[in-house]
Amino acid sequence: MAIKSLSIRIDEQMLHKLHVVADYEGRSANSQILILIRDCIQNYEEKHGEIPLK
Repeated sequence: MAIKSLSIRIDEQMLHKLHVVADYEGRSANSQILILIRDCIQNYEEKHGEIPLK
């Protein structure tokens, strides 16, 4: 599986809070975001079924 980059715009306060949460969890901000995305997809698929891959 290829690793892709994604750029987002985020305000300074939200970025600061993300870093605080990530530090608390012992993760980088990037790892924390990946976990949030994974959890979001998992919740969606539990309600709506598996998302087919391209």
